[in-house]
Amino acid sequence: MQEQAIDLEQALQVADEAVFTKTDKHLTDVEIAIFRGAWQNQTYQEMAENTDYSANYLHRVVGQKLWDRLSDALEEKVSKKNFRAALERRWRSQHSPNSHAGFAADRPFSIDLPDIEKRCYHAIAQPGALLRIKAPKRTGKTLLSAKILDFAARQGYRTAYLNLNLASQSDFTNLDRFFQWFCVSVAQMLQLPARLNDYWNSQILTSKMNCTQYFENYLLAGDAPPLVLCLDEVDLLFPHTLVAQEFLGLLRGWHEQAKVRNIWQKLHLIFVYSTEVYISLKIEDSPFNVGVPIELPEFNREQVLRLARAYGLQWSESDVSALMAMVGGHPFLVQQAISNLKNQPGMTLAEILATAPTEAGIYNHHLRRLWLHLQAHPNLLDAFKKAIASDNPVNLERTEGYQLHGVGLLQLRGNNYIPRCDLYLQYFRDRFESSG
Repeated sequence: MQEQAIDLEQALQVADEAVFTKTDKHLTDVEIAIFRGAWQNQTYQEMAENTDYSANYLHRVVGQKLWDRLSDALEEKVSKKNFRAALERRWRSQHSPNSHAGFAADRPFSIDLPDIEKRCYHAIAQPGALLRIKAPKRTGKTLLSAKILDFAARQGYRTAYLNLNLASQSDFTNLDRFFQWFCVSVAQMLQLPARLNDYWNSQILTSKMNCTQYFENYLLAGDAPPLVLCLDEVDLLFPHTLVAQEFLGLLRGWHEQAKVRNIWQKLHLIFVYSTEVYISLKIEDSPFNVGVPIELPEFNREQVLRLARAYGLQWSESDVSALMAMVGGHPFLVQQAISNLKNQPGMTLAEILATAPTEAGIYNHHLRRLWLHLQAHPNLLDAFKKAIASDNPVNLERTEGYQLHGVGLLQLRGNNYIPRCDLYLQYFRDRFESSG
């Protein structure tokens, strides 16, 4: 399997922890905004359009300070151009087999889901397979996809993992540019030269025809082994209607071609996404009503207790109840609590829970990231306020409800929504009250 790249949220956590270790201060909200924008290859002007600051201020003042802070924290020169590579090096050093930090980061998601994994392995081995993994953010989707890719590699398949957050905003605005980015990215994952000029004729063929030719005549051609291609964060396509409709329709078409053409049986697809599909797709063009759907459950009480004991914590049922009363069975939030208790023996569960919904608690970075996301999307902020203010499940507009569920802030109760857990309810009620 190709070595998996660090994603945005992992990189942001690495950066914030490194800066905090060095300075005892976290990244500010505006620094996080610049970090996220730079990760998405935005210019400072594009970042400024989503904030109340000028491009010059973001570039010359905040941006420069951010790169200086990261340079000090990572002990190497960091800039907007190279910060990804610097953070990936730090992340990989923390996650090496001999690293204690790697144990702490990887162990939380070691709760096996044998029935789900077995179903995924069987499904992906079928000719022309299409596997759809859907669950809110930070619930183990990427880890499951990595296990599937590892299984496929052991069967002799080629594997490629492509996170759509690696595309720039401009890639999503032009069909030809997006399809070219997609093709070149997959080739790079397979350690193949791009050779785009050999297979692309924009003057005569459409973007979809060129992309199909690139796969048929190059990536899947000859006696090359089958390819298992995992596309992560597919829901990043949804706001870009034209590109989404054309690209997703093409992938559905390839899946259908596998029924009649052997070459397309060599392409096995995995979609990973966080939210319901809220864009308009014709039934016959949608890849979301074919293939094998997989939804990941939250941890149950037995799994939380087993995880705690695997870390050497002598927990009782009452400890499990106390933690789950605050965070439910959310895998990431459960992991954070358990790993903090493992790595800081002097800390108690009661202390963690007392400060959990505050800026002084262990979830401060995660909560501030969600707050920043809401501030950047006023429609989601207003919808979430409605859910937080009510003691009963609320009905929300389809798009806002799906997106808030996808980011992990809300969960469904029938056709209505409630806050995902008490941690979010407490933290955001306090935020809304203090901000007026």
